[in-house]
Amino acid sequence: MEGNPNTYFEETYDLVKKYTDDRLLLLKIQSAKKTAKITSKIIYIFAASILLFFVFLFLGFMLAYFFAEKLNSTFYGFAIVAGISVFILLLFIVLYKIYFSDKIMNMITQVFFENDPNNFDEDDE
Repeated sequence: MEGNPNTYFEETYDLVKKYTDDRLLLLKIQSAKKTAKITSKIIYIFAASILLFFVFLFLGFMLAYFFAEKLNSTFYGFAIVAGISVFILLLFIVLYKIYFSDKIMNMITQVFFENDPNNFDEDDE
């Protein structure tokens, strides 16, 4: 290092600028990783939900026609399945806050507040 104060301050300025740029790049990479992880989980849950919807839809039709055949009334067969569906919906509404709400919030919070900024290739699944 030379005795010139202007050179010292210029070198220090360059180092601080490089450090700031590197920290901003690190924040961008971490944000991109976390956004990608959450987006991936949302798409997975969405696709699984659609498939699960169709499974339950066709199982519902099968059960409705089964009850309709046993009771000799299509109306009563579908009414029984509708009643079962309403019961399951009410059960889900009651249990949602207890079981699902906290788990979803914890999953999202865990993704955003991971403590290892040096490991970008780790999959937490």
